[in-house]
Amino acid sequence: MIAIIDYDAGNLKSVKKALDFLGEESCITRDRKEILSAGKAILPGVGAFGEAMEHLKKYELDKVIHELAAKQTPFLGICLGLQLLFEGSEESSGVEGLRLLEGEIVKIPDTPGLKIPHIGWNSLHLQNQGRLFDGIPEGTFVYFVHSFYLKAKEPSIVKASTEYGAEIHASVEQGNIFACQFHPEKSSSMGLKMLQNFAKTGEVL
Repeated sequence: MIAIIDYDAGNLKSVKKALDFLGEESCITRDRKEILSAGKAILPGVGAFGEAMEHLKKYELDKVIHELAAKQTPFLGICLGLQLLFEGSEESSGVEGLRLLEGEIVKIPDTPGLKIPHIGWNSLHLQNQGRLFDGIPEGTFVYFVHSFYLKAKEPSIVKASTEYGAEIHASVEQGNIFACQFHPEKSSSMGLKMLQNFAKTGEVL
């Protein structure tokens, strides 16, 4: 069972629909026991960093996510769900993130010819042998919707990057934690393959 964490941040049903298509059992929930008993968990999300953290704390899901991390449950953050795993974001000054990974979330710089928010397909440069990208070719195009991006502190955790006015750390992995700035559930067959790779991830030893 894959728990899709519900904290009023949207984009939950599209993730569930993708998992259903793959034949993976999943549920949308904010119930602590249900989440902690799941074999894996996904934190999707679209919206503002500060509001999202407020909702996570309101439902005490921040504590649940830290419990998942402590028990090494495979965990995937998508889009805003990636950003929340870090220390904070320029979008919401003074709001502390989940602090499970080290890095900063910064605004995409204004660049002539590039629109912000970044909405559309960009190709990935794969690096550091990400488990999420097993069987995924270099240069695969995936779908992004964001105005802020990750600059990870440790280059070794970055498994995919892309260019859009800056080098964007598009996916990271560390231990049981996986995260994508892009939307695998909206990224055609290759995105579904990434979700399938996550679903097949075993417990980290």
